[in-house]
Amino acid sequence: MDIIGIIMSAGKASVNVALYTLIPIMVVMLIIMKYLEVRGILDRIVQVMTPVLKPFGITGMGIFALIQLNFVSFAAPLAALAIMEKRGASDRHLAATLAMLFAMGQGNVFYPLIPFGLHWGAALGISVAGGLAAAAITWYFFGRRLSVASLQRDDTPPEDKSATGLIAIINGAGSDAIRLSLGSVPMLILSLTVVGILKEAGAIELLTRLIAPVLDFFHVSEVFILPALTKCLAGGTAYFGVVSDLLHRGLMTAQQVNASAGFMVQTLDLPGIGIYLGIASRFVRLFRFALPGALVGILLRTVLHSTMF
Repeated sequence: MDIIGIIMSAGKASVNVALYTLIPIMVVMLIIMKYLEVRGILDRIVQVMTPVLKPFGITGMGIFALIQLNFVSFAAPLAALAIMEKRGASDRHLAATLAMLFAMGQGNVFYPLIPFGLHWGAALGISVAGGLAAAAITWYFFGRRLSVASLQRDDTPPEDKSATGLIAIINGAGSDAIRLSLGSVPMLILSLTVVGILKEAGAIELLTRLIAPVLDFFHVSEVFILPALTKCLAGGTAYFGVVSDLLHRGLMTAQQVNASAGFMVQTLDLPGIGIYLGIASRFVRLFRFALPGALVGILLRTVLHSTMF
C-alpha cells in the first residue's frame, strides 16, 4: 500500500476543494453577511425571525444557514456559523444549529439531480422538516444540559466603525473567508486519507459483501451500496458523480433517487463533518450533542422519502 501516495492524493483533493469550492462560496457569502451586519439589516432580520425559530431551538441567524444550505451548497452556511461563533452564540444554540445543518440536504446535490427526475419541491420541504426536527430534539433532549448563555467576547477588539465602507467590508470578509476555508484543509486531508486507505486495503469491497445480505433481507437494492459508501466517505459531490453514472447506464432509476434522497443527500459525511468542525474548536466539542439529533432528522427524512416515492 502506497501510504505516501494516498496522503499526497488526499492533500491535492483537499486543496482543490478549499481553493475552488470553499473559498469562492465563502468569500461571496461572508461579504454579503458582513455587509448586512454592518448596515444593521442582519440584526433586524434576526429579531424578526428569532420568535419564529425559537420553538426549534435556533436563533434568527439559523434561517440564513438553512437557506444557504438548501439553496446554495454545503459550504455556504459556514458564513452564518462563523458569525454565530464570533458573536458568542450559546453552546445549546450552536449544537441545535449544527444538528439542523447535518440533517438537511444541500443545494449543490439537489439541483444537479433535478434533470435526472428528482422532485425538488418535495425534497426541499422534507429537508427543512428534517432539519427543524433535528434542531428541536437536540435543543430539548440531547443538548438540554448545555449552556444557553451567550459567550462574552471580552478579548475581541472593538470594531472600527469608521472603516465600514464597501472596500473595507470586502477586504475584511474576504480575509476571514480565506482563513476559515483553509482551516478546514487538515480535517479534509485526514478524512480523505482514511477513505484512500480503506479503498486500498479492500475494506470497502469487504463491507459491500457484508452489507449485501442485510439489504437482501430488507428487500433493498444493492445498487444503493456504492452511492451510500461514496457519500459517507467522500461527500455529496462524489455521490452525485456516482449516481449520475449509474443513471446514465440505466442501473438506477429516478424513483430510486427520490426514494433514497432522504438518506443519501445530507451533510453528515466525513468531508462535511471535517469542514463544519474546522470553523472553531467549540464546534468539535459540541459535535457529540448535535450528532444524535442529526441522525433523528436524517431518519425522519429517510422515512418520508421512502414512503412518498
